[in-house]
Amino acid sequence: MQLKKKIEELLNNCANEYEISKAIRSYIKTYFSSLGELFQKTQGKDFLVRHTRYIDSIIQAIYKVAIRKSFGFYVPMTNSVPVTLVALGSYGREQMAPYSDIDLMIVYEEVEGYNVKSVIEKILYIIWDTKLKLGHRVHRLDELQIVAQEDDTIKTALIESRYICGSKYLWVRIENRLKAIRKTDQKAFIFKKIEEAQARRAKNPITMEPNIKEGIGSLRDANLLFWIANVLYGANTLRELCGKVYSEEEYNEFRIALEWLFRVRAALHLVCKKKEDRLLMQYIPDVAEKLLQNRDFKAQMVLVSRTLQALLTIDTFTQIFTKKLIRRFLYRPANIATLPYKRLLPGIYLCDNTIYASYFKSGGSLKELFYLLNGFTIEEFDPSFFYYAKNIYYPKKLTKQHAVQIKKLFYKERLYPVLEMLYKTDLLPILITPLKKVMHLPQFDGYHQYPVDIHSIKCIKALENIKDPNVQRVFDKLSPHHKALLRLATLLHDAGKGRKSDHSLVGARLIRTFALKLGFSPDMVELASRLVKYHTLMSNTAFREDIHSEKVVFKFLAKVGSPLALDMLYVLTYADINAVGKEIYTSYNAYLLHELYQIARESFDNKIVLEESAKRVKREEALKKNPKFQVLSKSLQKKILSIESNLFFIKHKSGEIIDIAQKANSVDTYHIEIHNDPYLSIEILRKVPINLGYLLGRLSYLDIGSMEVFKLFDNIKYFKIDFLEKVSEEEVEIIRTIVEDSFDMSKKIALKKPLIKKEEITIDCNHSKTYASMHLNVKNQRGLLAYIAYIFDQFGIDIATAKVHTIKNRAKDLFLIEKNGKFCKNREEIVQILID
Repeated sequence: MQLKKKIEELLNNCANEYEISKAIRSYIKTYFSSLGELFQKTQGKDFLVRHTRYIDSIIQAIYKVAIRKSFGFYVPMTNSVPVTLVALGSYGREQMAPYSDIDLMIVYEEVEGYNVKSVIEKILYIIWDTKLKLGHRVHRLDELQIVAQEDDTIKTALIESRYICGSKYLWVRIENRLKAIRKTDQKAFIFKKIEEAQARRAKNPITMEPNIKEGIGSLRDANLLFWIANVLYGANTLRELCGKVYSEEEYNEFRIALEWLFRVRAALHLVCKKKEDRLLMQYIPDVAEKLLQNRDFKAQMVLVSRTLQALLTIDTFTQIFTKKLIRRFLYRPANIATLPYKRLLPGIYLCDNTIYASYFKSGGSLKELFYLLNGFTIEEFDPSFFYYAKNIYYPKKLTKQHAVQIKKLFYKERLYPVLEMLYKTDLLPILITPLKKVMHLPQFDGYHQYPVDIHSIKCIKALENIKDPNVQRVFDKLSPHHKALLRLATLLHDAGKGRKSDHSLVGARLIRTFALKLGFSPDMVELASRLVKYHTLMSNTAFREDIHSEKVVFKFLAKVGSPLALDMLYVLTYADINAVGKEIYTSYNAYLLHELYQIARESFDNKIVLEESAKRVKREEALKKNPKFQVLSKSLQKKILSIESNLFFIKHKSGEIIDIAQKANSVDTYHIEIHNDPYLSIEILRKVPINLGYLLGRLSYLDIGSMEVFKLFDNIKYFKIDFLEKVSEEEVEIIRTIVEDSFDMSKKIALKKPLIKKEEITIDCNHSKTYASMHLNVKNQRGLLAYIAYIFDQFGIDIATAKVHTIKNRAKDLFLIEKNGKFCKNREEIVQILID
């Protein structure tokens, strides 16, 4: 009301359009600064409606100014001016979030004497001067049908039209055109929107940072259902289809979930003070405070969990009823008889390994469901089957007969589609009870990209689509019983999360109880429990420890327990890492895991603890039998066997040892090889000194995976530095120049001193007969390895090997140092330098 008064006053005082725009802009600024208070009083759809109506009032005021400025004191009746302002999109649906664009359409007819184009220009210029974020289109009435046919995006926008102001006579004619547009090419329009939705959903999966507007189960999925309902039924709201397409109860569950997403999206906009539809980690505390009046960890968990649950509810509802609405376009009764389908039960059909259900089928039971799931190979579940499964009867307490059927599920080679269907229909925690407390459970560790439930299901998907041939070979040799047990352990490996105790220990107890109920033998139950208890052991050992140390390997084996458990743990670890997110399981990870697996398998097979010297003897014997070794000169053979480092023989295969030795034998000063597939790797053989601190300092912008340094023969040293990434071909040449420059011992580089605490350093001078070790567990910092190398250079200390692994922003580095008396003698001084 104050704004209307102010505008009237300015108009009476003959203020120009810019002055009026400035006044409106001031009111808008004040309004946006008070949106936080309005949000605390009213949230959800009510908040969005109030916000939309405020924007309506601004647009109406601007329209009034444009009309007054165009006609002065001779303003015609509103309905006489052939211009109508129409809201589109979320603005048209009255669902516009605070910082969303205002989708406005101006429709007009050219009538002699009104100069409507001048009026429209005034409207747009005033809006732009107010700094409102405007997305607009201007059309003549007779253009609407044409532009709708040319562009489905425009047709979609027109479906959501809402009158704001202007000629109501023209609006009636617009509505008549819109009715005709809705009835035109319905099938083509609907299938185009569904195709767009499939691409959008593939681009925005449900993750720990879901997209509230565009992701799976998002507001856009709800919009899709509305567009189809509007085109086919002329429905202005989805509520109008209650009792016709879905029940009141089903709609209310969907509406509650939608209301929550409205609240989350509005809160996100207010927190970010911009258009932001992703619930990113950095915004979660502030959004939790706005919605739950608390920003502590528990509130953050509740916020994300409720959001994930709402997304699932909307996803399932929209999939089911979208399919129900469009089924008349999909199936022609005359053609159904020609399809290669099989009737499994009354109202249940299997066609091309996809199972369908009639929307009219009722009275389903768990017995019937298990008959379908265990009796047939099903690759895909149609949304109609989701509807059937959501409405089956199940008892409050499962029986032994149910347990038998649940166990059978884990013998299925294609379990993932079944689990996904159970997840979408809320049956997963009912049948797999240990998962109850991890449904929609967030993981705020900066590592996992999915909540616990989705991660667990994706682990099974990874198990069914193994890409690593080494892992596949191990999986293939498992018996059907052990494969079933492995599927169970893989699904439940994180079931203990969300508790105060160590989730691995809690999970081990949960699977022990559940596996016994399913009827697995005591030995199998203990094996499953061991797998869950130690499901992180293999990755931690491979990525963070010296796997060529007997101490490390046999500590690992003591926990694994048996070769069978090792096989199953290897496959489980593969599935677990692959289900974390894209590109987490790299070729480098695969190499480390397989190396540990082979070493552990060998140790199990020999049944004895192999000493460094015993392992070397075994490798030397294999080397001597190698045909390539036998053709070498006797002098070179002798040189190879005289290499002091046991670790050199342990870490390299016969062919690698021969190849390195042949290159070393021809080195005068130095030899460099740079490989860039599958990741960057630098090999250096040198007779002259190398400025290692300088080299690593210049390359500190790259993430190092491991570094090897070995003394060979004839004063030649071998260096190998593996990185965790691939670089461009142009960058390879730059790196080659840096390596060559590193042989200039006068080169200096300023190294930033990393932050290291005393308790983050562990030194063991009795690591082995040949080597001492130093472990670091510090905050990840660029140049860390370069700085360590620089300090060691000052003391003349030789690094034999270095393993670098980073997880959750922590660098967990291991250095093996040759026992030449310079390290352990100066250990206190070195530690002091590192921590000062």
